[in-house]
Amino acid sequence: MHTGCISELWDLNRTSVFHSPSGYLGLHTMLLDEYQERLFVGGRDLVYSLSLDRVSENYREIHWPSTPQQAEECTIKGRDADECANYIRVLHRYNRTHLLACGTGAFDPLCTFIRVGHPSEDHLFQLDWHKFERGRGRCPFDPSSSFISTLIGGELFAGLYNDYWGRDAAVLRTMGRMPHIRTEPDDERLLKEPKFVGSYMIPDNEDRDDNKVYFFFTEKALEAETGAHAIYARVGRVCANDMGGQRMLVNKWSTFLKTRLICSVPGMNGINTHFDELEDVFLLQTRDNKNPVIFGLFNTTSNIFRGYAICVYHIASIRAAFNGPYAHKEGPEYHWSLYEGKVPYPRPGSCASKINGGLYGTTKDYPDEAVRFARSHPLMYQPIKPVHKRPILVKTDGKYNLKQIAVDRVEAEDGQYDVLFIGTDNGIVLKVITIYNQDTESMEEVILEEMQVFKVPVPIISMEISSKRQQLYVGSKSAVAQVKFHQCDMYGTACADCCLARDPYCAWDGISCSRYYPTGMQAKRRFRRQDVRHGNAAQQCFGQQFIGETLEKTEERIVYGIEYNSTLLECTPRTLQAKVIWFVQRAHEARKEETFWSMSFRG
Repeated sequence: MHTGCISELWDLNRTSVFHSPSGYLGLHTMLLDEYQERLFVGGRDLVYSLSLDRVSENYREIHWPSTPQQAEECTIKGRDADECANYIRVLHRYNRTHLLACGTGAFDPLCTFIRVGHPSEDHLFQLDWHKFERGRGRCPFDPSSSFISTLIGGELFAGLYNDYWGRDAAVLRTMGRMPHIRTEPDDERLLKEPKFVGSYMIPDNEDRDDNKVYFFFTEKALEAETGAHAIYARVGRVCANDMGGQRMLVNKWSTFLKTRLICSVPGMNGINTHFDELEDVFLLQTRDNKNPVIFGLFNTTSNIFRGYAICVYHIASIRAAFNGPYAHKEGPEYHWSLYEGKVPYPRPGSCASKINGGLYGTTKDYPDEAVRFARSHPLMYQPIKPVHKRPILVKTDGKYNLKQIAVDRVEAEDGQYDVLFIGTDNGIVLKVITIYNQDTESMEEVILEEMQVFKVPVPIISMEISSKRQQLYVGSKSAVAQVKFHQCDMYGTACADCCLARDPYCAWDGISCSRYYPTGMQAKRRFRRQDVRHGNAAQQCFGQQFIGETLEKTEERIVYGIEYNSTLLECTPRTLQAKVIWFVQRAHEARKEETFWSMSFRG
């Protein structure tokens, strides 16, 4: 099998790796900033600014440890010295010249700003020592606790455990001009032991007052009829301008709703195999910022087998679930069911906006009845199903544990493809495309490359992607690597090898395998050969001239063996889609016999 192995990635100048000079990075977060042309990395006691062109060169660092007093107090309370460091968990672009940064601060979180200046002020990278603030509600206490945040218009929206002991799970809004607001504490209907995975603001329309923030997480499911400890993947939603209620839900979300995110494989007798634990989520922006595509990477918590699946969701189906019926439970002995009673106005979970009639300037003006209903019905009845009602990719071979996902949308000769970059627990990134067959309603998975990004097999814990630069930035606890999306010349100079690769980034241009561009010189286009959907090299390359040879000769190579000598047969194909098969034809015999071993020849 051909893999993008270590030597290839290094030798082809396709990767660059940054190691912390201090010897330990302790990476927890990365921020890709195309405007600054920098990758900002938050680790243990350190923040780094790396060059997007080459992460291993021209780096800058800020040393930001816990104070000796903080560290001492932390260890006295029973924590390990390692936990009592300052782990940077929050890095957001605040404005054109400043980043917001928060660290765990020896279980006493702190926030401040980092001055990065304008891109022309290349050297500027310094902590604003005068602007330190307590970080509670913005940053977790525990370096290892699950946490998500997104910064929108100066307001920080976060999902985190908001106390020293890691018991108070909350979704909060802090920082800006609006009142600080959160989910009600100790209400298991809202959040029950959640693992936070991702958060995004996705606009519904042009009315900014109608903007909603979506939270992706996994939690113990109260409505599960089967096991007492069933885990479900969720999407939660709040209005960005929620001000809470006037008499109830004061400084609490009055628009919080959630529903189940389904990723399952249809099985025999209508019994589906569910992948319920969300590992990672990726938002693929399209030309319409109101309609991104959401990719979820799931694993199954089943005792029977370990497996992973990737499901794709359209935001339209997420909106439909939130606009649909509410779930309802009459009392402790009842099952969860569809709520069929009267729904108050304004609809619970909707925002105070012009698009919703403009009758209410703020959620504080909502009638008590609407706020009361929102408080008692946070769960929607309809779950969210993926595109094609099934995963685009399922992995149950146990070869890798999948941890991270990033996606690039590519125009190829025969259509549009989403290239999935999947980070594993052993430093390998899989580069995969999936092709849906409408006739059979099935998915074909094509693994284009298996790239060993780190020399030591370490779990990949963070990935950022730059389509503009065609680069993937991969973070582990100990290092950060950048990898080019494609290296077309590694598929060789033969038309057949290039087409068999089925890599949407690459096409045969008449001379070699090179980068495919959807638009280009018309003269060059005549020679381009690419077939991602079928990889039909025979059809694409038939009769094509290749440095004085035709396709037939590129597919067959004759090697002569000398009597009683060993002959090494090449057995590594140039792509994961190609096969190398060797036949032995003995002297004075017409018959060819397939062989699987490097063998000695006799006569």
